[in-house]
Amino acid sequence: MNKKDFITGFLVGIFTALLGSYLFITFFTTFDFSTGIQTIKEHGYLGKVITIGTTLDLAVFLLLLNRDKEMMARGVILAVIVLAISTLII
Repeated sequence: MNKKDFITGFLVGIFTALLGSYLFITFFTTFDFSTGIQTIKEHGYLGKVITIGTTLDLAVFLLLLNRDKEMMARGVILAVIVLAISTLII
């Protein structure tokens, strides 16, 4: 049961970061999503946009802690760590 919650939290963390990146590109740039991704990637800012997207994970983490879903919250933290390492590689 705990592994399932942990993996669910990880997937929620990844999805939330992608959603945050999508919302950032949609609302704070003049591009549509696909053009925005290409332009941001060409200029070398993709890692920074992913990092901005992970700020939504903080809200999800706090929500999970308030609902006593500690293992899911740990999965969200792992997702943030994986995304941070991937932005260093990108």
